[in-house]
Formats: sequence, structure tokens, C-alpha cells
Amino acid sequence: MEKIRLLIADDHPAFREGLARLLEEEEDLECVAISADGEEAVKHVKELRPDVAIIDVSMPNLDGIKATEEIKAACPDTAVLMISAFDYQSYILASLKAGASGYMSKDRPLRELISAIRLVRGGDSILDLKATDTIVQCLIDSGPGRKTGSDELQSRELDVIKLTAKGISNKDIADELFISERTVQTHLINIFRKLGVNSRTQAVLYALRKGWITLNDAS
Repeated sequence: MEKIRLLIADDHPAFREGLARLLEEEEDLECVAISADGEEAVKHVKELRPDVAIIDVSMPNLDGIKATEEIKAACPDTAVLMISAFDYQSYILASLKAGASGYMSKDRPLRELISAIRLVRGGDSILDLKATDTIVQCLIDSGPGRKTGSDELQSRELDVIKLTAKGISNKDIADELFISERTVQTHLINIFRKLGVNSRTQAVLYALRKGWITLNDAS
């Protein structure tokens, strides 16, 4: 079995070392480096080229967001999974803009973090529920008002909904529509805002009820 090679960057020794031990109990995960700050993380990524870098948002010398920008510039094939004790909107949006493939709260169960690692290694993007709720609520609050008509969705957003109904990943949706994964994620966030939902499943169910898609679209 080819293992997923990990880097963990966090300024709390007990957290990063404990997390490394727990993750290495998984047969398909291997921690190749731990870093105490953003500068170390960038250096280690450049040297070791891990598959996934787990980066804390708040670190000394170089914060996680700036570290992510440098990591993605130097090693675009390394997926970055941001972790934080905070679900501030500014942190989440800045992390995604910097190139992170996901954002997870530190209080999520270990099994969710492990699942997220495997997903981002496979090319998917992931936000935990708290992070998704934060972004969706921000978009709802800042919008001109909630509407729920089918004409509110653009043609490309309907395409995304139809492919989402098939249960395929963001990467596969992007490949099908010849757009980037980041664009797919943006379309999904806009769809969530317009429909007043906060998950892919809820969006698909809404579209089914409205008749915008059929059960055949979901098969």
C-alpha cells in the first residue's frame, strides 16, 4: 500500500507530536515531518515534498496562511489542509484564497480529520460543517436578500447541481465541466447561499423537490 506522506505544522509541541502519533496508527498514513512554525513548514515541504501538509492557521514567524501561499507556489502538488481552533470567516476565506484544499476545526473528531486527509490527497476540497456554516451565513447576510426561484441559479450552477446529484467529487465535476476545482467550490457556495442550505445533500434534495433535476440525474 502506498502511504500518504504527511507534514504537520503547529506551534504547540504536545498537539503536533500527539497528532503525528495518532495519524501514524493508520496503515495508509505516514508523518514525514513536524514543524514548529510556518518557516519550518515551508522548508520541510520544499525538502520532502509531502502529499498533504496539515497547517495551523496561527503560528509564529510565518503564519499558516502565508506559509500556505509559499507551499503552493513551490510545491503545487502538495495539498494543504488548514486546521485551527477558530472558525473566523476571515481565516477560512483567506486560507482558501491562499490555496488550501480544506479547512478543519481542531475540535472535530480524529476520524473526520483522517477522512479529510484522504479526500484532499485525492484532489477533493473539504470544509467541515462549522467552516461551511460560517461562509454560508456570511454570504447570506451580505447578499441583497434571499430568493428561491429556479431563475436565481445560473446555467453553470444547474450543471454543478446535476453532477453533484451523482455523488461525484469536486475534482470530477471540474473535469466534466472543464473548470477548476476552486470554481466548483465557488459555485457550490453560491448555490448554498441562494437556496438557503448548507450541504450538498440539502441542495440536491431542494433541486429534486423543485423539479430542476430528476432521479435520473442522480443515477
